[in-house]
Amino acid sequence: MSAIVDRAAIVGIGATEFSKDSGRSELQLALEASLAACADAGVEPRSIDGMVTYSLDTSPVIEVARGLGCERLDYFSLVDFGGGAAAGTIAHAAMAVATGQATTVLCYRAFNERSGRRFGQAVKQDGADPDARAAHFSWYLPSGLLTPASWVAMFAQRYAFVSGATSEDFGRVAVSSRAYAATNPRAWFFERPITLEEHQASRWIAEPLHLLDCCQESDGGQAFIVTTRERARDLAGDAVVIRSAHQGAGYDQHLMTSYYRGDGDRIMPEMGNVAARLWADTGLTAADIDTAVLYDHFTPFVLTQLEEFGFCARGEAKEFVRDGHIDPGGLLPLNTHGGQLGEAYIHGMNGIAEGVRQVRGTAVNGVPDVRNVLVSAGTGVPTSALVLGAEDGCG
Repeated sequence: MSAIVDRAAIVGIGATEFSKDSGRSELQLALEASLAACADAGVEPRSIDGMVTYSLDTSPVIEVARGLGCERLDYFSLVDFGGGAAAGTIAHAAMAVATGQATTVLCYRAFNERSGRRFGQAVKQDGADPDARAAHFSWYLPSGLLTPASWVAMFAQRYAFVSGATSEDFGRVAVSSRAYAATNPRAWFFERPITLEEHQASRWIAEPLHLLDCCQESDGGQAFIVTTRERARDLAGDAVVIRSAHQGAGYDQHLMTSYYRGDGDRIMPEMGNVAARLWADTGLTAADIDTAVLYDHFTPFVLTQLEEFGFCARGEAKEFVRDGHIDPGGLLPLNTHGGQLGEAYIHGMNGIAEGVRQVRGTAVNGVPDVRNVLVSAGTGVPTSALVLGAEDGCG
């Protein structure tokens, strides 16, 4: 069992608005989200003594610390691999407070991903340093595999072949996410649901991916305050317990292009590895999860995650979504904020916020009597996930 199980809590969440053109710097977005998280937790910004963010974030911890007026930092770390870092930031923070490295840890992610650097655009290696990552992509770019959509399309083709899933099955994920977003005032696609017919009519991006299989690009920031459960009881914020959090990579792991595993192997073993550790830590199974937030930068990877976490057997996620289990009122209400397809693409951090809100009972699309929430991070890369729980339901 991990040493962090049930020992830390999220006591504050904060965010900016989610937009396509924030009109301000990424550092400003990080500071706004961080101040909002401090206010929600009832902690003074100067008391923050630990910080965790992504390796891709352009707002270094010392810049954020100076902007917040922090007196000192005793712990700081960066988590790699883009969206795969989301739950990893919470794992690092939980380890820091559980081991005494810090008492009050800020996790944040902020970017102008629509108005600035767009992650969905083609990768360019011109002028890049001849390092290992450049060498990795040098095998793919000359073949036309230039974008995240093209890399995921390869996975999706294989998954469709081995499972029998169709483009309509992928579309049902998008339709469900947009249904939740349509009732979420913070979502970019508020009051804009879609039909399966509209999904199927949207243009091809990289077969079998339609435009509406791909998440949006967003500007915004999201932040959290993590501390020990003991200290959380003395704070104003409504504490949500971090039951467990893990990172994981699979064998023969590549960055978005793990195409060389055997024909009989799973599509996404790295997420399966994380799932096994979460269930071992908590004694929970998929049947104990009341609602989930599964990273949805591309719809096919939602289906593979449903299988890796054990919500259905291998190859049966298509039936799971066809039966409406992920929809409002279904067996597993999924991405109830609208996900990255419907609310915003903040590299998965806004999904963690939705998990906190579901446990607190403050989510717009609240699921009744939530005790345990699963939240996953980016797929196709080394990844992470966590389980959140109610304070009175943990040992």
